[in-house]
Amino acid sequence: MKRVTILGATGSIGCQTVELIEAAPERFETVALTGGRNVALLADQARRLGAKIAVTCHDDCRADLEQRLAGSGIEVASGDAAIAEAAARPADLVMSAIVGAAGLLPGFAAIRQGATLALANKETMVAAGPLVLAEARAHGATLLPVDSEHSAVFQALVGEDRGAVERVILTASGGAFRDWPLEQLATATPEQAATHPNWAMGQRITIDSASMFNKALEVIEAKELFDLRSDQVEVVVHPESLIHALVGFNDGALMAHMGAPDMRHAIGYALNWPERRDLPVARLDLAAVGSMSFRAPDEARYPALRLARRVMEEGGLAGAAFNAAKEAALDAFLDRRIGFMQMAQVVEQVLDTMSRAGALRVDSPGLDAVLGADAEARARAARTDLLTA
Repeated sequence: MKRVTILGATGSIGCQTVELIEAAPERFETVALTGGRNVALLADQARRLGAKIAVTCHDDCRADLEQRLAGSGIEVASGDAAIAEAAARPADLVMSAIVGAAGLLPGFAAIRQGATLALANKETMVAAGPLVLAEARAHGATLLPVDSEHSAVFQALVGEDRGAVERVILTASGGAFRDWPLEQLATATPEQAATHPNWAMGQRITIDSASMFNKALEVIEAKELFDLRSDQVEVVVHPESLIHALVGFNDGALMAHMGAPDMRHAIGYALNWPERRDLPVARLDLAAVGSMSFRAPDEARYPALRLARRVMEEGGLAGAAFNAAKEAALDAFLDRRIGFMQMAQVVEQVLDTMSRAGALRVDSPGLDAVLGADAEARARAARTDLLTA
């Protein structure tokens, strides 16, 4: 049996991981589940999967979780340190589905115990890609991408010569506002941004899809995961979301990964790797699909893509600052303190000020430097003129 830990079990990716494990109880043993304030769901999942420990990151939720798991024999813990400790427990695979930079330290804890780290947390690679890869090599850990695009690239590269890769093309749905007039984007609300045309995802990642900050993070992640140059990673808007990514080779061939827009493809591939197993997902009927469309992304509509190019060129701590500023800007948008298009302006101002201060160009930064840049970027975001006006 494969021993599995799920970090962020109560989120969208976590819930779908639980669903797939429940469908094959003979193949999986659950070590630990972690979550946030939805302790009712966390306790239910822990009981259903027979987890050894359930952890909430909020200390004030611990008593509620203990009460819900009373008599079950399931250990209960709380707090960020307990999340990291759960990630460090011996497991064959750790699903990192915590949203944002909060997944960074637990991800490192999983790597250091030599587990296979299934990365649904793209921020880990964006903030600390070279450091993550070095730690994985040092501890014999395996990294498996769970973002649909990166899983698609990973699968397209199986058995291929990495040196023959010319380019990687990540597809983007375009999000909720792909067909809105550009001048209307300034008035977009969080509720409108949180409605995705194709995918069923959590609120924050859905809004990131609308702004294409999600794709910007994925571009940086692809560069790091697959050891690419920044000019080898491309983005194309594909409204149907049926092709998840393409890999172009030096003979002109393009290898495409296709499937219904269902995250259980990538989650199930990671759970069962290196095998393929039956998954409860829709099979594409190409005759019914009929046609697919593609177009270049408009960087006036999606300035996040331009900022991602800047981050890759700058290197050092730029990724950590970019992600932290993006999270701070998203919080401000959700609180209605800034408009939709102002999120990119906040991020750019943070990158500008940190770059001028020489705070980004650090060779081979360690984890402390990454966490320091994250904290500084959040503080600078709060002081931008858009948030202090």
